[in-house]
Amino acid sequence: MKKMTKLVGAMIVTGMLAFGATGARAADDIAVVVKIGGIPWFNSMEQGIKKAGGELGVNAWMVGPTEADAAQQVRAVEDLIARKAKVIAVVPNDAKALEPVFKRAHDAGIKVLTHESPEQKGADWNIELTTVEGFGETHMEALAKAMGGKGKYAVYVGSLTVPLHNAWADAAIAYQKKKYPEMKLVADRFGVAESLDDTYRTTQDLMRANADLGGIVAFGSQGPIGAGKAVLDAKKTAKVAVVGPFSPGQGAKLIKDGAIREGFIWNPSLAGEVIVHVAKMVIDGKEPTDGMEIPGLGKVVVDKATKNIRGQKLEAINKGSIDKLVGMGL
Repeated sequence: MKKMTKLVGAMIVTGMLAFGATGARAADDIAVVVKIGGIPWFNSMEQGIKKAGGELGVNAWMVGPTEADAAQQVRAVEDLIARKAKVIAVVPNDAKALEPVFKRAHDAGIKVLTHESPEQKGADWNIELTTVEGFGETHMEALAKAMGGKGKYAVYVGSLTVPLHNAWADAAIAYQKKKYPEMKLVADRFGVAESLDDTYRTTQDLMRANADLGGIVAFGSQGPIGAGKAVLDAKKTAKVAVVGPFSPGQGAKLIKDGAIREGFIWNPSLAGEVIVHVAKMVIDGKEPTDGMEIPGLGKVVVDKATKNIRGQKLEAINKGSIDKLVGMGL
């Protein structure tokens, strides 16, 4: 096996290339295009991609754009089509923007998978490690508990064009309206949660505009981090509750300081493994079936009509679990 790190245009390509005795590249090429390279969440996903690739004897690697930008993802997929990858998996920044390039991939005989994009058009299969409703409602329940079931709150998503983040937000808000009517959303959701800096600035602005802001739920790996830092710097950790999914290693101090109250994640390393396992299944011509078992995830629900493969495996991130999760490399 040979490790490679290089820049291709605006993309960061990292991963493993498999070589045989003659030095030729392995036949099974699986490329995973994530939202942005170089952040802890996707660094962990890359570890899972490498692990599963090694176990299955396939050439699997990750491509990470330098920004959470739809155009960069499209260019990454175009590059992988030219390289004749057998399977291209994408964690979309903009599901709609990818539809034309996914068609070009299919026209070239390449299978397409997505992760975190349950309504994606043009994908052969989409893979989830939780349900939309379960993820959104679990986070809102945690926020409501931290806020005492009443008060003003805000919602962040990675981008207004990321379908899954917005679906989680929809589920969370619907749950709040049904179960916690004394809570009030202060404004439409903000598409900042894949940028620590944008989230930090937005949180500062919201706290200035809403002296009685009681909480923030952020869907996007940098959202809770940026919001937590802003709340900590404003010395409002007891007043403004921050809830959302993030990489435990990145947010450990914020959890311990009370700047982030709680979050729930699936293991991104496991997600990387599952993507590669499904990709290998597709390469081998095997059809995913309802109730099948995927290593590390267990039995999954396979909806052939919507092309979704769903498991359910969440980890709570709080003061009681943070050291264990960090110790796991998350």
